[in-house]
Amino acid sequence: MRHLLSTKTLSRDEAIQILDVTEDMAATQQREVKKLPTLRGKTVVNLFFEDSTRTRISFEAAAKRLSADVISFATKGSSVSKGESLQDTAQTLEAIGADVIVLRHSMSGAPAVLAESGWISASVLNAGDGTHEHPTQALLDAFTLRRRIHGDASRGRGLDGVRVLIVGDILHSRVARSNLWLLSVLGAEVTLVGPPTLIPFGIEAWPATVSYDLDEAIATVRPDAVMMLRVQRERMNAAFFPSEREYAGLWGLSAARFAALPETAVVMHPGPMNRGFEISSAAADSSRSTVLEQVTAGVSTRMAALYLTATGGAA
Repeated sequence: MRHLLSTKTLSRDEAIQILDVTEDMAATQQREVKKLPTLRGKTVVNLFFEDSTRTRISFEAAAKRLSADVISFATKGSSVSKGESLQDTAQTLEAIGADVIVLRHSMSGAPAVLAESGWISASVLNAGDGTHEHPTQALLDAFTLRRRIHGDASRGRGLDGVRVLIVGDILHSRVARSNLWLLSVLGAEVTLVGPPTLIPFGIEAWPATVSYDLDEAIATVRPDAVMMLRVQRERMNAAFFPSEREYAGLWGLSAARFAALPETAVVMHPGPMNRGFEISSAAADSSRSTVLEQVTAGVSTRMAALYLTATGGAA
């Protein structure tokens, strides 16, 4: 696997292999010495055109634990702010020895352009591109959910028959898209829930059921997992709902809605969370919340992604 740009192009076997390699990486993180020599001599560049905390830090931690040399490149204050193109920036980074470029960009498709343009020979990992995809987030979410569902018997398994609600700002969410493709190929049954104004055009072609009523979806689907999404105000140029109060009342995971979930259902959120808006503290802080597990899984998942791309491992 040379690049990781999307979950939509992964086969079931490829997706399960990445999750299984993540299991291997997670096991190494339980040791006293967490560092591996796997990518010694390789250089990983984190090229982030958008602000990030969890993704950038976990990619940096993952690369360092694989013994790679890491360069974190902030576009603010760099030549990018002076008008340098993505092509020139990437070629400059490769000229100083980049083997893998981890790219986050506000433009959908930017990682694919970089990977397929012929400008560079380095591997490219998509760390989030516009409203398109965020593949490593979906992989860590699937890894976390698979562990909650199957426990120690997770290896080699998908998520066949697992019922998942993805709730909130579907329109602007690259996390929702990547999760939908990945969960579907792993055999899960996905229902997308949100206000009509935040459901994308053409949704009928996606492998999911759509609902505009969260209470009805909880009652009829009886989900095994509920994934709440952050409302992405920074990507909105219009009013998509009348008020925060109305949104929270209709589509937020309140304490009452959390109580209405099946007792075994888990609650997921990619972060950062807006407590009291899209999710209540009762849900976020419960033993059924996987929020912190998802953050922990981020390092192991990104170790797996870096290993498979930097070494050309099969996937």
